[in-house]
Amino acid sequence: MMEHVVVPSPGARKRRKRVGRGDSAGQGSTAGRGMKGQKSRSGSSIRAGFEGGQNQLIKGLPMKRGFNNIFKIYYSLVSIETLETFNSGERITPELLRQHGFLRSLKQPIKIVGDGELTKAVTVAAHKFTQSARSKIEAAKGQVEEL
Repeated sequence: MMEHVVVPSPGARKRRKRVGRGDSAGQGSTAGRGMKGQKSRSGSSIRAGFEGGQNQLIKGLPMKRGFNNIFKIYYSLVSIETLETFNSGERITPELLRQHGFLRSLKQPIKIVGDGELTKAVTVAAHKFTQSARSKIEAAKGQVEEL
């Protein structure tokens, strides 16, 4: 194929509409802007967020305050109640929790929180434990492993 032979497909290149070039041209006189009003005037552009003089929504909302700490660590929380579903004597790891569907992903570190009761002696391996969770696991003759 040669460069001078290549042509665009029919309808691929549309001619722009020329407005304001006389009534017989189809878009004469008002040039598609309607009759009167702010948007029909030349040089008119309404800034973003303008609501016609009404108090703007953005001004009524509370200001965003403070800052986001980029070093904050977000933990995936797992309750003691969840550990009750495992067998006694089992070693509960983040991978095992993920397999059973208690975690969405293993990207975040895991924190065990003390909601619920534990009756089975299990070994729990996680990144952090609350004091109540640690005491409940040890009270049930289980073990705590910090990763």
